[in-house]
Parts: sequence; C-alpha cells; structure tokens
Amino acid sequence: MPSHPETTWVILAGGQARRMGGQDKGLVTLNNKPLIDYVFARLSSQNATIAVNANRNQDVYAQYGNVFSDVFEGFPGPLGGMHAAMSHLDSAWIGFVPCDCPNLPHNLLEKMYAAIEEDTEIVVAHDGESVQPVVTLMSKKIFERLDNFLANGDRKIVLLYDLCNTAFVDFSEEHDAFINLNTPDELEKYGTLS
Repeated sequence: MPSHPETTWVILAGGQARRMGGQDKGLVTLNNKPLIDYVFARLSSQNATIAVNANRNQDVYAQYGNVFSDVFEGFPGPLGGMHAAMSHLDSAWIGFVPCDCPNLPHNLLEKMYAAIEEDTEIVVAHDGESVQPVVTLMSKKIFERLDNFLANGDRKIVLLYDLCNTAFVDFSEEHDAFINLNTPDELEKYGTLS
C-alpha cells in the first residue's frame, strides 16, 4: 500500500446543526472566520485534495473544493455525507472530517495513511479516551455495505465499523485536536481561548 493512497478528503458540512440553532455550521464564524476555513487550512497544509459535502449554501462552499449534497433524503447524518462522497468521487480512499473541528492534528493524514494495511477497510481517529467516528478514512470497497446499512435505516457509524476491517489511530498526544464546536456557547468559549 503506498504511503499516500489516492485519497480525497471531504469536509462534512451537510448537517442540520440543530444545536447551533439551525445555522449552517461550517459558515458560523470563530474569530471572524467561518469554521470551515480552519478545517480547510489544516487539510491544505497537509496537501490534501479537498471536497465538501453540503446540503445548502453550496455556492459559498464551492470555494473550498468540489461540492456535492446527500443522495439519501432526510438528513441521515454524517453517514449520508460519507455515502454521497462514495457516490460522487472516484478516489480509492475517501477521508472525512467534520466542518466544526478547527484544531485538527497537523499530522492527521500522515498517521491515518500509516495505519492502512492490505486488508484495512476503514481507519478511524481515537483521542485516547474515545473514538472520533467522523474523523475517518474509508476504502471505496465498502460502498455496497454502507449503502445497505443506510437502506436498512441504520445511522450509527460505530456499528458500520464493526462490519468492516477497521483500524484505530491513537491521537492521545493531541487530545484537544478533536474539539467540536456544536453550540453558540462552545463557540464563544473556544473563541476566547484560541
């Protein structure tokens, strides 16, 4: 397996952001910059090819990369974005990160790629305490399983991981790298700290 397989990294910005009052979370600002700017910068600095899963404001998101919306209706959550990416993109591997995670590790891609072995199908980040299920790298080979999984009404990503050959990558040294900003309160607190 090459150290950098043919991969597109997708910023997941397709959710409803209920806890953010329904605002488009990727475009909510932190220190006067949209959250997606921080995520885009972290991925770009690691030479990622970037695309965006978004179900609204697609013209705005287009400045960050190829934009596509969910195929499954009814906002099936991050899995909907993952499914859409596999439907739209030709890459052998597709990486995913949430749009509200401004502090992603600077070595995210390198460590995720290093975990791929011949039979690996999914690679998932772990912060030392818990799995970060939306920070993941998936082989396109699992598309059919993902399609069936969603068609059966399943929405829990971790259950999909149990159906595949999944490797977990330890990022415990960068525990704070996966801070999610889900609410206006969290955004305000993080903004004063950063």
